[in-house]
Amino acid sequence: MEPYRIKVVEPIAFTTRAEREAALERVAYNPFDLRADEVTIDLLSDSGTGAISADQLAAGMHGDESYAGSRSYYRWHEVVSELTGYPHILPAHQGRAAERILFSALLEPGTSVLSNTHFDTTRANVELTGCQAYDLPCAEAKDLDSDYPFKGNIDLIALEQALENAHQAPVAAVLMTITNNGGGGQPVSMENLRQTAELCRRHNVPLILDAARFAENAWLVTQREPGYAGRTPRQVAEEAFRLADGCVMSAKKDGIVHIGGFIGLKDPELAEKCAGLLIATEGFTTYGGLAGRDLEMMARGLLEVTEPAYLAERADIAAYLAARIREAGVDILEPSGLHALYVNAGRLLPHIPPHQYPGTALVCELYRRGGIRSAELGSLYLGEEDEHGNSIKTAPFELVRLALPRRVYTRSHYDHVAATLADIAKNPESVRGYRIVGQSPILRHFSIKLEPVRSDG
Repeated sequence: MEPYRIKVVEPIAFTTRAEREAALERVAYNPFDLRADEVTIDLLSDSGTGAISADQLAAGMHGDESYAGSRSYYRWHEVVSELTGYPHILPAHQGRAAERILFSALLEPGTSVLSNTHFDTTRANVELTGCQAYDLPCAEAKDLDSDYPFKGNIDLIALEQALENAHQAPVAAVLMTITNNGGGGQPVSMENLRQTAELCRRHNVPLILDAARFAENAWLVTQREPGYAGRTPRQVAEEAFRLADGCVMSAKKDGIVHIGGFIGLKDPELAEKCAGLLIATEGFTTYGGLAGRDLEMMARGLLEVTEPAYLAERADIAAYLAARIREAGVDILEPSGLHALYVNAGRLLPHIPPHQYPGTALVCELYRRGGIRSAELGSLYLGEEDEHGNSIKTAPFELVRLALPRRVYTRSHYDHVAATLADIAKNPESVRGYRIVGQSPILRHFSIKLEPVRSDG
């Protein structure tokens, strides 16, 4: 059972199907543009959407709002330093701000960043510096149905080849995302991370962790990796941080806060460059765009997130929803992780071709029938079209991510999600595809405009 009891509740919206149909049409079928009070179960993201604990709320009351050198900063700095082992720690208001600052200081135009998988804003921040972002997921990640435990791993052979050819294509950094969100929320093994660190040291390339979900990765390591069953998630996390040269983190995930993040580094010169950019764009180095209360709540959240009881319940609720979805006859990316489940929309809706975005079709249908908001990770997210709208690149898989906010929804809420999917699975041919009528040249899925494809083609 949940290792907590509920102290504060918030009403959720119950709308009619007609109201949801009208809402979808109003926002041009883009779930990001829906009002929150039009959504019944919001699984769009696990970023900043969790419920804070009583201890976090109490810690926030101790927030010192001094512009420089606040007590809250030093309490936060002690917690982060003990967790990561990095001598240089800089706060930022969220993960993408940390990415922008670090990449601006670290990357040079014409170089590249190699990763197990870049997520959307990470890739954008790499490319905005004039660099290339390359994904090197392990071969096992291609099989959505296998139970291989560490599909988030980087392909070590491809990584070594890329590093050895760095004289032709310079590599500025290797970025390991733990867990691998763009790769289906799959974990990275400690052995894979250790070998990656050795390759990076041999080729004098910094290894950076995208540590947004470091605690969930550590939990899955204790459950799946030989030799780690007797370790605590905190011990595994500490080992992971110390294998790398630094990290960026969105604390809105495994900091269990509504805002916040940080950069951690071993290199003093790089840290000094980042500090200069931080002061110019985010705030002084002892607050980084955050209020003192935010630093206090983040510090407490980083302690709570590695508690075994919390992580065990997080895993259990995800496994519960995964089992209910399978019972409904709907396939998900296996094995299921913690922060999200990834529904195989391409398999559920095989009549919708990639250029009509089956993932988006499922996202819209989940909202239309159940008031459930989710996110597409398919050809809308990864695909490309020419100037005439003809598809020139599709995604390898058409997925829908059901991101699970921390400590927010109960089993009955997830029963509703599974029941809605089951209803769709009874007659999937009734679901139509979509076409693009307006888009942005960067991160288009956030601001896309769509319309349904007519049944006559």
